[in-house]
Amino acid sequence: MKLSFQVKLFVSLVVFFMGLFVLLGVYYYVDMSRQLYQEMSVRARIQAQEIALIPSLKTAVAHHDIAQIHQFMTLVAKRSDASFIVIGDEHARHLFHSVFNDRVGTKLVGGDNQSVLKGKTITTIRKGGLGISLRSKSPIFDNQGKVIGIVSVGYLKSYLDNITARKVVNIALSAAFILMSLFVFSWFFTRSIKKQIFSLEPREIGLLVRQQKALMESIYEGVIAIDAQSRIAVINQAAKHLLGLTQSSREVRGKPLSELIDPVHFFHPDTMLQQDTHDEICCFNHLTVIASRVRIMLEGKLQGWVITFRDRNDIDAMAAQLSQVKRYLDNLRIMRHEQLNHMATLAGLLHMGRYQEATAYIQSQSEHDQECLDFISDRFQSPTLCGLLLGKTARAREKGVTLRFDPACEMREPFHGLTESGLLSVIGNLLDNAIEATQRASGAHLPVEVLIRLSSRELIIEVADHGVGLDPAIREHIFERGVTTKQHGDHGLGLYLIASYVNQAGGSIEVADNIPSGTVFSLFIPCVPALAPSEEETVYATGTH
Repeated sequence: MKLSFQVKLFVSLVVFFMGLFVLLGVYYYVDMSRQLYQEMSVRARIQAQEIALIPSLKTAVAHHDIAQIHQFMTLVAKRSDASFIVIGDEHARHLFHSVFNDRVGTKLVGGDNQSVLKGKTITTIRKGGLGISLRSKSPIFDNQGKVIGIVSVGYLKSYLDNITARKVVNIALSAAFILMSLFVFSWFFTRSIKKQIFSLEPREIGLLVRQQKALMESIYEGVIAIDAQSRIAVINQAAKHLLGLTQSSREVRGKPLSELIDPVHFFHPDTMLQQDTHDEICCFNHLTVIASRVRIMLEGKLQGWVITFRDRNDIDAMAAQLSQVKRYLDNLRIMRHEQLNHMATLAGLLHMGRYQEATAYIQSQSEHDQECLDFISDRFQSPTLCGLLLGKTARAREKGVTLRFDPACEMREPFHGLTESGLLSVIGNLLDNAIEATQRASGAHLPVEVLIRLSSRELIIEVADHGVGLDPAIREHIFERGVTTKQHGDHGLGLYLIASYVNQAGGSIEVADNIPSGTVFSLFIPCVPALAPSEEETVYATGTH
């Protein structure tokens, strides 16, 4: 049966602690026994030497006064914790034995008396009359320094073992209590670890880490994960490439985000704490990107944010291609409808034999279209902008709305304050909104007035319609994403994109009411100097073009 990580960790901790306690117990038992024997050896020696120095005992031993020795040593033995005390004469015969009175006059056993009779104090472990014991023997000297007897103080080995056993039992009980506490601690510790790793096994965690790394590197967008203190936790290769970073992911990890990306409002703490955001146009290290920010929450607490971003130029290129295709389709559809209408009108006139009226009709249509084409192509240098304006003019005419271009319109030089796709998006959205607002107005549809003029200081774009106007309730929020005055369709992005492009270019927008009805949008975008060819190549090479 395959055990879970929690069970294996618990068993490992229990086995480890049990083994540790066994080793410590054996070591402590051996060390305690050694210390006990050393302590008792010192105690036995001190008692033997002190007893040997008692004057009355010396006198009694010198005269072999058995009764006096017995009376005196009985009192001493009662006050001592020694297992036995023995007094012997100069011939190693018993004069007193604290346990066996009948051994008086018999030889001392143990075979360690010769050194004592020569004047030495010894401590040995020998087998005596009571069994194996730890004993210390000290000589008794008379006043001339002659050995006249022996004092032996001993502790039985069984007595010492009992003391050791009692201490071991107490230690074992304490160890058992500590071990049970460790069992409880290990169980709750492993449960806590399991909860923190979401009940995953170590192998599964390793697999998830590898999958996360592979997933991060497979994402085309730049991805950066930061903690609550705005320190980088994860960054993928796409993000490093877009930001122009050469350090490895390991070197970047843990650094403050402000060291890699110049501080912008998108990363301000107050802004990040307010709400998540999606597809916001920002500038990271002089690179215009479309960024999103989503917070990471764990058990209701903020852990950090995940930031994704992509180069806006890539989006703009795709949008430009899609817009161009859409314009081609719209223009073809409009031209087809107009052509069908013209053919039907001519067919009717010819069928009725009104040849002069048919000729006049053809001339009027040609003159009107040619006049509009000549005006736009003469006043605007950009072919794509000319195509946009012609397409919007035809589309407005199809919907019953006229686009009236101000005679002051002029843009004969390239404008560098916005990319071409951004400029087309701004003008196209303004015209679409004006046409739709005019359509929704009751009564006759008045023309939409358009002014596009490039001066040496700024580009002025003004679109005035006589449509339904703006609702005062949403007037202050019309440039926010998702806010719209339209009743149906996928709307709420046009004015948001306009504001984003204008703000990025450092421009301003003014909104005013038109008289007698409708709205006037005025955009003022400052000019920026054109890059020299060498500078353009440098910017393109660094990936910021």
